[in-house]
Amino acid sequence: MKIITRSIWILSLVSLFTDISSEMLYPVMPLYLKHIGFSVLLIGILEGFAEAAAGLSKSYFGKWSDNIGSRVPFVRLGYLLSALSKPMMAAFTFPAWIFSARALDRLGKGVRTGARDALLSDESTPQNKGKVFGFHRSMDTLGAVIGPVGALVFLNYYPGQYQTMFVLAFLPGMLSVGATFLLKEKGNVRHEVKTPTPFFAFIQYWKESTPAYKRLVTGLLFFSFINSSDIFLLLLMKANGLKDVQLIEVYIFYNLCYAVFAYPIGHLADRIGLYNTLMIGLAVFAVVYGGVSFIHAVPLYLLFFALYGFYAAGTEGVSKALISNISLKKDTAAAIGTYAALTSLVTLLSSSVAGFIWFQWGPKAAFLFSSVGAIILLIYFVTVRKTLYSIDHS
Repeated sequence: MKIITRSIWILSLVSLFTDISSEMLYPVMPLYLKHIGFSVLLIGILEGFAEAAAGLSKSYFGKWSDNIGSRVPFVRLGYLLSALSKPMMAAFTFPAWIFSARALDRLGKGVRTGARDALLSDESTPQNKGKVFGFHRSMDTLGAVIGPVGALVFLNYYPGQYQTMFVLAFLPGMLSVGATFLLKEKGNVRHEVKTPTPFFAFIQYWKESTPAYKRLVTGLLFFSFINSSDIFLLLLMKANGLKDVQLIEVYIFYNLCYAVFAYPIGHLADRIGLYNTLMIGLAVFAVVYGGVSFIHAVPLYLLFFALYGFYAAGTEGVSKALISNISLKKDTAAAIGTYAALTSLVTLLSSSVAGFIWFQWGPKAAFLFSSVGAIILLIYFVTVRKTLYSIDHS
C-alpha cells in the first residue's frame, strides 16, 4: 500500500510554501513589535489573542466541513487569508491594526486546519498515521528552515527593513494558495445542512465526546497552558545578548532539527505507540524549559534547541494522530477543531500569564513554571496510562 499519496504530497507542499512565508517573519516578529513600541506583556497578549482567533475558528470551520462533507474549499480559503495578512502587517503600525492583521493570519489557519487534517487522516490508516502526520510535519517545518534563511540573507543586506520582509513573504504565501487548486475532494458525500453550524460548536462536541477523548484532551490542554509562545524563547536569547543574526540562526537550527526528526519519529510512533512517543516528547520539553534559562552561550543554545526540535516532532503531529484515531471518520475535523478551539482559549491565558510572570519575576521564573508543569502532566498521563494506551491500539 502506498503510504505517501498524491494528496498528502500536495498538502505537504502547500504547508511548505505557507511556512516559508510565515517563518520568514516569525523570528523577527518580536524584534519588529518591540521596534514599533510593543512591550513584552503586550506581545504576550497579542500572541494569545492571535492563537485564540485561530483555535475558535478551527472548531467552527471543522464542524462546518464535517457537516457538508467537503474539505478542499476550506483548505483553499484558509491559506488565502493567511497569505493576505502578510502585507497588512507592513501597512500600519498602530496596535489595533497589528492585532487585526495577526487575527486574519490566524483565522486563515483556523479555516483550513480541521479540513486539512481530516484529509490527511482520510489518506491514512491507524497503523501508519504516525508516518503520514510526521511526513506532513517534516515538510511543513522544512518551510520553517527555508523562510528564516531567506530572512537572514535579506537582513544581511538590508538590516532593520522589517516592513519590506512582510511584503516579500506574500509571494510564497500565494504559491501555497495556487497549489491548493491541485487538490481534489476524496469522494465525500455532501450533506444537506438544515441548520447553520453554531460558532461555538466545540461546546456541543465536547459534551458528546467519549471519556477517552476527554482524558486525552484534558492533558493536552494543561500542556497548552504551561507551554507559552516560542516568541518568549526568542526574547530570552535576545535578552541574553544574542544579536539578530544569531537569533535567526538558532531558530533555523531548531526548525531544521524539527524537520529532520519529524518523519523518523512518525515511524517510531507507529512502532512503539503514539502515546509512548508523546510521553517521551513531554519529558524532553521539561528538560529544555528547565535548563534553557540557565545558559548563555550559543553552542548550548544549539544543544537545547536540537532537543526542542525533538520534542516538537514527538508531540505536535502525534497529538493529532491520537485524536483522529479515537474519532469517527465523519467527525475528524470537528474532533481536531474542538481540541484546537479549547487549546486556543487556554493559549490566550498561557501567553498572557507567561508575559506577566516574566514581567514580575523575570524569564527564569517563566521557564521553570513551564518545566514543572510538564512534569506534573507526565504524572497525570501515567495515572491514566491504561486508558490512553488502549486508545493507541484500538
